[in-house]
Amino acid sequence: MATIEGSVERVVFRNEENGWTVFTLKQGKTNISVVGTVGELIEGEWAELEGEWAEHPEYGQQFKAVSCTVMPPNSRKGMEKYLASGYVRGIGAVTAKLIMKEFGMDAFRVISEEPERLTSISGIGAKRAKMIAESFAEKQEMRQVMVFLQTYGISTNLAAKIYKTYKQASLDIVRHDPYRMVRDIQGVGFLTADTVARSLGLSKLDPQRLRTGLLYVMSEAVSSGGHTYLPYEKVISETARMLETDRETAENTLKELILSGSLIRRDVSGDDAIYLSGMYEAEGETAQRLAFLAADIKQVPEVIGEVIGEYEAESGVCLSDEQRQAVLTAAGRGLTVVTGGPGTGKTTIIRCMLEALAFAGRIVLCAPTGRAAKRMSEASGCDARTIHRLLEYGGEESFFQKNEEDPIEAHVIIVDEVSMCDLYLMRALLRAVRRGTRLILVGDVDQLPSVGAGNVLSDIITSGTAPVIRLSRIYRQGEGSMIVENAHRINAGDMPLCNTKGTDFFFESSDSAADAARKTVQLVSKRLPAYLSADPMISIQTMSPMKKGEAGVWNLNKLLQDALNPRMGGDEIRKGDTVFRKGDRVMQIRNDYTKEWVSGSDEGTGVFNGDIGFITDIGEGSRTLEVTFDEDRVALYDETDLDDLELAYCMSVHKSQGGEFDAVVLPLVSGPPVLMTRNLLYTAVTRAKKLVMIVGSKQCVASMIRNDHIARRYSDLSGRLRKMYELASGLNGGMPS
Repeated sequence: MATIEGSVERVVFRNEENGWTVFTLKQGKTNISVVGTVGELIEGEWAELEGEWAEHPEYGQQFKAVSCTVMPPNSRKGMEKYLASGYVRGIGAVTAKLIMKEFGMDAFRVISEEPERLTSISGIGAKRAKMIAESFAEKQEMRQVMVFLQTYGISTNLAAKIYKTYKQASLDIVRHDPYRMVRDIQGVGFLTADTVARSLGLSKLDPQRLRTGLLYVMSEAVSSGGHTYLPYEKVISETARMLETDRETAENTLKELILSGSLIRRDVSGDDAIYLSGMYEAEGETAQRLAFLAADIKQVPEVIGEVIGEYEAESGVCLSDEQRQAVLTAAGRGLTVVTGGPGTGKTTIIRCMLEALAFAGRIVLCAPTGRAAKRMSEASGCDARTIHRLLEYGGEESFFQKNEEDPIEAHVIIVDEVSMCDLYLMRALLRAVRRGTRLILVGDVDQLPSVGAGNVLSDIITSGTAPVIRLSRIYRQGEGSMIVENAHRINAGDMPLCNTKGTDFFFESSDSAADAARKTVQLVSKRLPAYLSADPMISIQTMSPMKKGEAGVWNLNKLLQDALNPRMGGDEIRKGDTVFRKGDRVMQIRNDYTKEWVSGSDEGTGVFNGDIGFITDIGEGSRTLEVTFDEDRVALYDETDLDDLELAYCMSVHKSQGGEFDAVVLPLVSGPPVLMTRNLLYTAVTRAKKLVMIVGSKQCVASMIRNDHIARRYSDLSGRLRKMYELASGLNGGMPS
């Protein structure tokens, strides 16, 4: 086996997931092309490599490395290159040159031991010098940890996450309790931790492995399936399969976790149900708080009819019987649900409630996402906030500031797009609703359920405990517009009417996923912007039912990025197969309650699943990027945060909920039946304001409309709410509050 060494001149390509790297090694005056799976390399470092020489038919002679030992740069040029790489915060190419000019080969020692001397360089103050020293020290320590972790097959990306979480304790934790990573680090699944554990020699029957594996089955049921519990048999069979163990071992592990209190076992309408203890408590508390609101009967002023009449006269709107009933019901009950499809007058009701319920006191409007809150504000003419902002998430402890001890100062709370609320978010809201408040939940129960656990809106409706006003009459229907009508046709099981004269609902045939993808890119980048006089980066949203495949979210994002925001020579950051560029439209894909942001002079924490923004800057050396959300909240992401971002030129239909776009482009060719459903198509169509374009197969559309199967979510909120309502009704005695 051959051995070579030299200075890392340039990293050409790197796959952060598996470490496969293409780079140039400088040996004297010779540049050597090297490929192989190696740890993270920084330009300027000295590398010793073992491997074999090979002849590539296109790129010529290459060195295929099988092992790599990295050492700090040992030359002035290498040190400057290392500092200029952007690896150390606060130093870019210009600053690196100045530091090397001032301190020469002593630069690294000065940064480590005498950082105050850096202030002698123009542009470096005491604060920046401290930041440089801290970052330099952290990177040296992190390098040692990551070298160790990578010997166990841990990717650079994961190793960086581990270090970010555990710092100096990383090695000790990974050696002695590798399964802890599943609990502590977002994106680390059981299989990853298990691979590390097995390489460290832990037994297949290690109790910690068995417990972690079973709890992982339960947590995946919550996060991926939206369930609040799983039937006993599903837990046992899935655990035995994943752990490659027998039924008895899985059952004994389950018993142990129940005895420890980590899991709860209950009978749910004949189901032998297993809950994560936190989920069981959340479901019970949510049911209790909803029940006491639902049982609260209130006095209604006699003049409310006159107020509704005045609203009708001033607005020129004549409320239907069902709309009038919704307003009157909200006035007389602690909890009211209003549900209906697009164009059925939900916004009109909210506007009327703002007038008719003014007698009760302060009225607050909110919605689960920033997009939904913005729509609510524009439609109602009043300020609406996200639920997270309403609950004042943040503070040093990073939790909701509004709760039982400091409730929301409101007498009426109207929540829009409630179908998007998962169980945990609803519980957090209910904790901050003080006794006597009127809570009005508005949403479309026929849309897809929340991304998070639970089926809150549907469960409240099916419980029969709260008054539910179902809106069926269509009002919002512009002349020549087919979007609203077709949404209702789809929901009723009928094919949409497309391509009629003067329509805004189009269908373009495509016989393959590749062709559908090609036509989608052409539509979004050229044809529709011209037709609508619209900016495709802002006004046109592509959606796909699935992530994989040629017409899936991932591939369409790459194609649309290249069409709408091609590389122009500027900095970019690669994360796995995704490249992030300045100007890209991106989406946050998980709740990060600790992510800091600034908005002018305001500061806060929390960026949430579904938030959409644009990359407005990429740091010097391409190590960080800046994302601006909601046109004003600016958050900084480093390489370890990038798993939380996705390109958003195309998004899944689930992720589109709460948003509204001028135009929606929907490629539909084929897909698994579990995804290709009627309510998914209905949800996608209802996101459009001005135009819908379906690209694909009419047979596929017809199949989706026939497929009205809704995957069951295991939840007992409805049943527990009924039981708590009986208790609450008895305690309230039906007396007005």
